[in-house]
Amino acid sequence: MPIHIALTFDDNFWAPAYAVMRSVCLFTTHRADLVFHLCHRTLTDEHRADLAKIETEFGAKLVWYDLDKSELFVDIATRMPVNKRLSNIVYARLMIDRLVGPSVERILYLDCDMLVREDINKLYRIDMEGFAIAAVRDTFAPYIVGGRDLVGNRDIFDIATPYFNAGMVLIDVAKWRDADIIGRMEQYFKDGVMARIYYDQDLLNLVFKDNWLALDPRWNVIDARHSHEGLNPAILHYTGKTKPWGIMSGILQSVAFGRIYRHVMTNELFYRFARHRWKRWWLRKLGVK
Repeated sequence: MPIHIALTFDDNFWAPAYAVMRSVCLFTTHRADLVFHLCHRTLTDEHRADLAKIETEFGAKLVWYDLDKSELFVDIATRMPVNKRLSNIVYARLMIDRLVGPSVERILYLDCDMLVREDINKLYRIDMEGFAIAAVRDTFAPYIVGGRDLVGNRDIFDIATPYFNAGMVLIDVAKWRDADIIGRMEQYFKDGVMARIYYDQDLLNLVFKDNWLALDPRWNVIDARHSHEGLNPAILHYTGKTKPWGIMSGILQSVAFGRIYRHVMTNELFYRFARHRWKRWWLRKLGVK
């Protein structure tokens, strides 16, 4: 039976997208069942060819969705709030039910700053107990919703209410569709709520309040550091400023499974991605878009 997995990324994040897919493939024995739904901004031919290697190496299937050709995404990405750290690609996951075909009943969303080191089939086949989604509670939730001194947005959130991290979400597509996430977002935008909250993650927590299944934290180990290796994490989530694709001295030792991550991405792509990022940094420094 197919295992449907969705990723969202732009052309500057193609290598981490490849790495998370390859980690899924390497750590499962169900490779031929994997179907990756790639919700992407327009890719260069070179980067698309890199991603396509997942099919040839593992026999998995890739389904491509060019978001720049989606009128709905372009409209949302243009109007909704973003910041410099988070690209407007974050809104793409809200449209998953409108992108995938009617045959997809369940789909696993994964952020691209992740490393999977457990058979994903174990997560994908869990009993969702009638909930719309399954996720892991976010350890930074009080600060995310409450800010300094935990006093912000009290008219929107109660910090005593369990809050999930949206980097890994197992989705019942029919229930996701019934929740009318885009419609709710438009109302929150009209009411001024979208300008006050943490983008799509806060939105999803508002939409699915008390309607999500809490999973074991090992399925989304947030701000994955070297000390987390002893917890036997199933999915590492590199939410901190230090990323496993950094090449500065000490980075591989400061993030969990940093050396394994490099070889999952492959040495060749790891260093090509490093050159790509340095080029972008210098272009921004020089004021060249």
